Amino acid sequence: MNSTTVEKPSFLRSQLGGLPRPFWALWGGTLVNRLGTMVMPFTGVYLTQARGLSLAAAGMVMAVFGAGSLVSQLLAGVLADRIGRRATLAGGMLATAAMMLALGYSTTLPAILASMFVLGLVVDAYRPASNALVADLVSPVERPRAYGLLFWAINLGYSVGMTAGGWLAQLGFHWLFWVDAVGCVAFAVLVWRAIPETRPAERESSGGFGMVLRDRLMVAFTLVTLGNALVYAQTYTTLPMAMTELTGLTTGQFGLAMALNGVLIVIVQPLVSGWLGRLDPARTLALGLAVMGVGFALTSFVTTTFWLAVTIVVWTAGEIVTAGIAGAIVARLAPAHLRGRYSGLFGFAWSAAAVLAPLLGSWLLEAGGQAALWFTVGGIGLVSAVAMLALGPAIRRR
Repeated sequence: MNSTTVEKPSFLRSQLGGLPRPFWALWGGTLVNRLGTMVMPFTGVYLTQARGLSLAAAGMVMAVFGAGSLVSQLLAGVLADRIGRRATLAGGMLATAAMMLALGYSTTLPAILASMFVLGLVVDAYRPASNALVADLVSPVERPRAYGLLFWAINLGYSVGMTAGGWLAQLGFHWLFWVDAVGCVAFAVLVWRAIPETRPAERESSGGFGMVLRDRLMVAFTLVTLGNALVYAQTYTTLPMAMTELTGLTTGQFGLAMALNGVLIVIVQPLVSGWLGRLDPARTLALGLAVMGVGFALTSFVTTTFWLAVTIVVWTAGEIVTAGIAGAIVARLAPAHLRGRYSGLFGFAWSAAAVLAPLLGSWLLEAGGQAALWFTVGGIGLVSAVAMLALGPAIRRR
């Protein structure tokens, strides 16, 4: 008696299959680049310890970097549409490598300021081009999974890079700059050799950011993204300060609790990205934003390392839900010839939040303590979630 058996797809095939080879080259390059990302987390320590700058001078240097990053996303978005995704991505990586070494060997304050401003311009210039590449290469139904896998590679590489960076910094800060520069060059070479150019024809790529800003739905979504970014940016701005200075946790206790964030993302996010990608993106993103908001609001009640860990688990769950969804929405909203610019505006919201979040957080801490800070941050998350639900019908029609 003949019988036929239907082979069920394996877990790895369902999670990793169906994506084109150039995407995996981009994924591998992103992972290598993030493995070498060691300079930025230790920049403040480098400026004060290795270069002897005061806290005020170091703050000025970081502000200059923030100013460069604000311009970066808009400029890189235009370049991705005009000169191409591959050229913008590879060029940005090579420029980042050069500026890493320039910063590492700068000894005077003017030279450090100039290096940091240009580094702010180029260090994340790859993001609009990378987002546009995924939209060009991957079918709409697979985009949430693809963007989620890139998010996973960034977090995995960053976690390992942070650990290695702390060890290398003890040997000498120059090691951080060289490793980061080599990682950037490796990413550029991989992109140039393994990823085709996907930019639409030049005649289709005309127009400026005015065309993006006239898309009211994209502008509204960018404001939602800004709310999301303001919430998330507290994790590396005011959260460490609040937990160590006001709650009384040691840096070791705080670091141990925060390690949960990376561990959960690395383990859980690949398991759920395919399933989340099949859900309605607007409702899914709204759910993730709401969970993040609740998690940060609960931080008001933290008194011990255990309860900090509980709140981190909550808002990390929201972060995992949102991973990949926002990029897929941008790709859905953008015409093919403007994907770089749309991604640039999306990235601008994150750069703006990196500048605004510490200002907002420190002011709220001084004005009303932790309750004022975390309930406000949680409220921003919930308002962003409601706004996302309101945009849902228009996104589905688009």
